[in-house]
Amino acid sequence: MLQRIAGRWGLRTILQPYPENDDNMNPGILRTTAAMLAATVVGMATLQAALPQRQANERPNIVWFVVDDMSADFSCYGQNTIRTPHVDRLAQQGLRFTRAYATSPVCSTFRSAMITGMYQTSLGAHHHRSGRGEHRIQLPDGVRPVPALFQKSGYYTCMGSGLQELDYRSQPFSSRTRNRIGKTDYNFDWDRAIYDSHDWSGRREGQPFFMQVQLHGGKLRGASNASYEAFDRQVEQVFGEVTDPESVQLPPYYPRDQVLLKDWSTYLDSVRMTDRHVGLVMERLRQEGLLANTLVVFFTDHGISHARGKQFLYDEGTHIPLVVSGPGVGSGTTRTDLVEHIDIAALSLAAAGIEIPQAMQGRNILASNYSPKPSVFAARDRCGEAADRIRSVRSEEYLYVKNFYPQRPLLMPSGYKDGKLIIQRLRELHSQGKLSNLSEQLLFAPARPAEELYAYGQDRWQTDNLAADPIYAAALKQHREQLERWIEETGDQGPETPEVYVLETEDQMKSTRNSSARETYRKNAELYKRWAREGK
Repeated sequence: MLQRIAGRWGLRTILQPYPENDDNMNPGILRTTAAMLAATVVGMATLQAALPQRQANERPNIVWFVVDDMSADFSCYGQNTIRTPHVDRLAQQGLRFTRAYATSPVCSTFRSAMITGMYQTSLGAHHHRSGRGEHRIQLPDGVRPVPALFQKSGYYTCMGSGLQELDYRSQPFSSRTRNRIGKTDYNFDWDRAIYDSHDWSGRREGQPFFMQVQLHGGKLRGASNASYEAFDRQVEQVFGEVTDPESVQLPPYYPRDQVLLKDWSTYLDSVRMTDRHVGLVMERLRQEGLLANTLVVFFTDHGISHARGKQFLYDEGTHIPLVVSGPGVGSGTTRTDLVEHIDIAALSLAAAGIEIPQAMQGRNILASNYSPKPSVFAARDRCGEAADRIRSVRSEEYLYVKNFYPQRPLLMPSGYKDGKLIIQRLRELHSQGKLSNLSEQLLFAPARPAEELYAYGQDRWQTDNLAADPIYAAALKQHREQLERWIEETGDQGPETPEVYVLETEDQMKSTRNSSARETYRKNAELYKRWAREGK
């Protein structure tokens, strides 16, 4: 069966408490020191000891907040333009991870990995929105979706908005959204019976529940002026005002253009709306007397949907917030070690006293004997018609990225991406020669480097590629070899065959109602097939 990744390192985790009465929730610079090692071990042991005691009496409820298209843009992660009091409170009362990463930066592959605790590349579920038509994908032997494991153990499994009056968009229920199961988006065959309901209210008295609160997150802002305006009205109704576009700080490779500033400020308002929804769900748990026995895990499914964010392996696309709060979790603590989103499955099963399957690649990062990972991995593959293959490995000091199709540009033709106002505006500015050299280099170069290497702590936005610098030759070689081992040891299933690509893209075209979008998709797919034939 699938093998676990070899190699572990000694404990370097930090459990660093926030200062008391720190309303700003800004942790400042976190340091890794040997002097804090003993406190780390004690904190982990205390947490692990507390959970089994509760399992002997009353198994905890498990609640996941799963948020679409959102980076770690919360006050407790250093975002200063807006305030997010409810997620901040979760962090203040629990455990905040500063270096949690998605193993894939797009919805369906992330969720396929999330719900199994497995790398999507090991499952063969690594191509976005695949396995839903003529081409089918089955889970390997020994791999089951996490809700099925909870259900088998007696848990009530549910997935929805977490509220009885608002849907996943924080809007009043309609006839279409009421009683709706939340977002699944799995790239393999699965049985819908693994979910009992959309809400925990239907469970038997005293029955523990596993709930996924699925929220629209960054998708709330949409991708056009009309959608911005509609969301602005919702924000004004709830908060009284929208975020000022001029207050926004953009990554250095995006121009301070009014279209991009407005998109980003509207995105930050989607963060505010998400934070409010989290607070309402937490208040419901409190009012129903459930909060004290509920483990809450808050995270997003990848970073912001933008040119270099969603679908790509830089921090803008893969760095996610991860906050855990509940029984046995220390208050106001921070961990700075590397973790992967597939670990959430393992820690949740362990908290419920359910045995972690032997095949599961995610690890219980809350275990007393947990040894932090020396590195974490991510992969990007076909997204819609845009065929690509990128892999990355992150260590304590570096991000290494391998582009398997370096002759293709970063912003390749994509019906999904090119339908966004921000991408259209970037392409317009590019054609007019109004972008900076950095923007041109990172977004519109006709080809990509085969290898990229970025230094953490020195290059926040990954703009300075060190791969060609001889000073970093040893680090480049080390990370290249580490990635090659991971690909082999985890059974990375790699690119689709040309035949499967045709099946998948034709299935997508059949499900696209808009004739113009369907024609754009078809033309793009033909281009990708030609590039493949040409070896590009």
